[in-house]
Amino acid sequence: MRHLPPFDLFAHLEGVLNPTRLTACASTSGRPPAWPAISLTRHGPPRPSSHGVLMERPKPERWLLNRILSVSQDSQARTWEELNNFLQALESEAYNCSMAINLKNTQDIEAMRVAGRLASEVLDYISDFVKPGVTTGELDRLCHDYMVNVQGTIPAPLNYAPPGYRPFPKSICTSINHQVCHGIPGDRVLRNGDVLNIDVTVIKDGYHGDTSRMFCIGEASIAARRLCELTFECMWRGIEQVRPGATIGDIGHAIQVYAEEHRCSIVREFCGHGIGRKFHEEPQILHYGRPGTGEKLEAGMIFTIEPMVNAGRREVKELADGWTIVTKDHSLSAQWEHTVLVTETGYEVLTVSAKTRTRESSAVLPAA
Repeated sequence: MRHLPPFDLFAHLEGVLNPTRLTACASTSGRPPAWPAISLTRHGPPRPSSHGVLMERPKPERWLLNRILSVSQDSQARTWEELNNFLQALESEAYNCSMAINLKNTQDIEAMRVAGRLASEVLDYISDFVKPGVTTGELDRLCHDYMVNVQGTIPAPLNYAPPGYRPFPKSICTSINHQVCHGIPGDRVLRNGDVLNIDVTVIKDGYHGDTSRMFCIGEASIAARRLCELTFECMWRGIEQVRPGATIGDIGHAIQVYAEEHRCSIVREFCGHGIGRKFHEEPQILHYGRPGTGEKLEAGMIFTIEPMVNAGRREVKELADGWTIVTKDHSLSAQWEHTVLVTETGYEVLTVSAKTRTRESSAVLPAA
């Protein structure tokens, strides 16, 4: 997944738009000039992905758009008519900026099918070992041996060290309960009732395969199982929007609406991404948004759809290990991920193998 770094809103507006207009909008709306966006300051450099591959730094316009969308949807800003018009105009301008999207040819697509299948087969293999009493470190060891010795693939995260960060020490990510993503395998023992996300990326012949699944350990609670089911359905509702001529906003809107109908929240700081010979390519796939906005999809695009859904509030934080992301309110979090190809008539899921859960197995839950 790609991390969307926070930034200083007014610093990025300077030289592009007149910041006094934004302050004026807030003032005339009856809100104080200290509009929430003023406090959006960067917390540090761009973070690595969940697989330890350094992300390309997003264009400033894209940072600006993603954070403004977050503020406009999470605050009372949506009720301020003048400010809302401003946001919509800025959204259109930012999303229409040039993006170097790499459309895959026939050879690329076939190689991505292979990489995607191999990544999914790692999850098939490890599923029999996911049970109470096993450590996440043992799951990592098993996955590593399978990737290297059986598949002949490269585990993307292992020993990756972005500038300024310690090397990621493992070959997969294991995120338990309130851990959203980037969990480092170790001595933690899985217990009855836990929920676990295993996120796998393999590199085969220079191409990346990226997928993740949720596992319920033993007898998980009804709430935990419900969150896993809801997140699986969210992913598929996003996938079903994929076709030439659709937009990135269509994907995010479908995911967001379903999650929020069930009183859950979408993590905004991380998103899906284009993928191929590079781990992170354009476009960024937000898991929230408005229909009809964003880049139009074209046949030959390949990207991940990987919503992170929290049972509680959407806010997250990073732990002291520099990698693990958790919910601030300690609520449960779940994630499913597929790599998807835009075809001439719709979509093809590339991360498919013998034990891949099918769309038909999803349970549509009643709205809360």
